[in-house]
Amino acid sequence: MRCRRPREDPRADRSPTDFYQLDIEMSFVTQDDVFAAVQPVLQGLFEHFGKGRKVYADWPRIAYRDALKWYGSDKPDLRNPIKMQDVSEHFRGSGFAIFAKLLEQEGNEVRAIPAPKGPSGEPVGRKFCDRMNAFAQQQGLPGMGYIFWREAEDGSGMEAAGPLAKNIGPERTEAIRLQLGLEKGDAAFFLGGKPEAFEGIAGKARNVIGEELGLTEKDCFRFAWIVDFPMYEKTDDGKIDFSHNPFSMPQGGLEALNGDPLSVYAYQYDLACNGYEVISGGIRNHKPEIMYRAFELAGYPNSEVDKRFGGMVKAFKYGAPPHGGCAAGIDRLVMLLADTSNIREVIMFPMNQRAEDLLMGAPSEPTNEQLRDLRLRVLPKEA
Repeated sequence: MRCRRPREDPRADRSPTDFYQLDIEMSFVTQDDVFAAVQPVLQGLFEHFGKGRKVYADWPRIAYRDALKWYGSDKPDLRNPIKMQDVSEHFRGSGFAIFAKLLEQEGNEVRAIPAPKGPSGEPVGRKFCDRMNAFAQQQGLPGMGYIFWREAEDGSGMEAAGPLAKNIGPERTEAIRLQLGLEKGDAAFFLGGKPEAFEGIAGKARNVIGEELGLTEKDCFRFAWIVDFPMYEKTDDGKIDFSHNPFSMPQGGLEALNGDPLSVYAYQYDLACNGYEVISGGIRNHKPEIMYRAFELAGYPNSEVDKRFGGMVKAFKYGAPPHGGCAAGIDRLVMLLADTSNIREVIMFPMNQRAEDLLMGAPSEPTNEQLRDLRLRVLPKEA
């Protein structure tokens, strides 16, 4: 199926105008049924066309909230073994005033990105830590704190070094090391604040650390199902709105919608592979009474639901089976198999980031006759 893409920010892994997807729609199924149907197909596809690269058969299920917490992304690259952790308790009331004050405010956390030495065995030293601190500054953050563990200068054993280590003392640094499972020659980086403000940059830093230290596995494909997406979110003005697909079935059905909307999860899922989303889907909401209630929580009265989605609601009132499915992005699957990170390398007549086809010279300026035929008028840009 050829799909038109809504206007979105340009990225190397998606065409700015359209894409092809393979839709799978199934009746009388659960989430487990969809997963069981999809895995052998994609497993076989990647084994056949993957040019000998290893395809891991273990496809873990990771809750959306855990994916953000551990990997800083809802499409984690599991070839990289680094898993971030919450280390807030070790900085609460500590001598590092920046983190200690942050943690006095509700909703703030401090997370650590472990950086174990790579296969070469080369210790992670101050120069690497300074480079990663500069990386965080380039991404718009003040920086990243760090600790690295080395041989003590007096030969007495292992010691923690770096600005954070001096401020929080040996007991706290040792507790952090033990929690993260690090050894001499390893390091850890730290980010603090509201998670939504730093998770994306932490995820990028995790990827850079994995690549530079040689921790990210090559020549393989690692899949993971991302599940338990939140049904709702709170907007900047404090209202409740749908966070993803409003037509997914809420976990727990109608009863779940009678509690706190922010605690409701949807039967919605994505499949991630090597840091890219390749499939998105869900179990659909097929019961009118649940749909009305779901939209009511987001501020839509029944009359508005009937007005916007009357055909669907009417069909459901006549009776609809439990159903669900997913859609695989064909272009992105080919991109992964072709071992490229730019989707323009695998599609015909690729568009540039301004959605222009340079080969065809399209789009072109419409003529006045064409505009008149369509009864359209072009307004000048606002100053």
